[in-house]
Amino acid sequence: MKLKETMSNTQSEKNNRLIEEIGDDHITNNIFDTPLRPDAFEMDDDTKMEKIESHFREIMEIMGLDLTDDSLSGTPRRVAKMYVKELFSGLNPKNLPALTHFKNHYKYNEMLVERDIMFHSNCEHHFVPIVGKAHIAYIANGQVIGLSKLHRVVNHFARRPQVQERMTIQIGEALKTVLGTDSVAVILDADHMCVSSRGINDQTSSTVTTFYGGKFLEEASRNEFVKLVGLRQGIMKY
Repeated sequence: MKLKETMSNTQSEKNNRLIEEIGDDHITNNIFDTPLRPDAFEMDDDTKMEKIESHFREIMEIMGLDLTDDSLSGTPRRVAKMYVKELFSGLNPKNLPALTHFKNHYKYNEMLVERDIMFHSNCEHHFVPIVGKAHIAYIANGQVIGLSKLHRVVNHFARRPQVQERMTIQIGEALKTVLGTDSVAVILDADHMCVSSRGINDQTSSTVTTFYGGKFLEEASRNEFVKLVGLRQGIMKY
């Protein structure tokens, strides 16, 4: 019996270490698609909010918080609404913004760059904020989209539990599809609260990820994009 208990405890310790390593090292096995169950959207939003509210109330009670206090009594409901309607609204593909494109009447065939697109996301390992800026460029192939649509694409993929590498690819692939061109470039430059507020507690580092397609695979175009973006220097201020 004692041998079995020892083996069970050892396996449990290994599993716990693996959980921590995956979180601290930002490891994911699914780099292209957000991990979702097939029935993810069978439940309506109101039901989801009711369930989240109930479970979050239980979490707060377990932590010893007094939910009869005026400041805390409405928190479970507020958190539930925030999760479903705001922070994680990008999980539902129905919320993908309509990306109407237009013909390139100006025959503009140079690089278009939209930089410093602010975004707020959440790390899927710890559910704490990722805050950063996206820089996007594309070279039109007969179709263009409004500048605000570039912002909306970034924010759609940010509003879900995320891994920055995956988010970078999702934005790039979405823009390639909409614009009908492979010549798309994306840079995300972000601060991760799971790094700065816990674990290693590093408040000075940032994470930069890139996506290049089409003409941006050529060194000259890629270097021009990076130069135009002018990556930030020092600590990001929001």
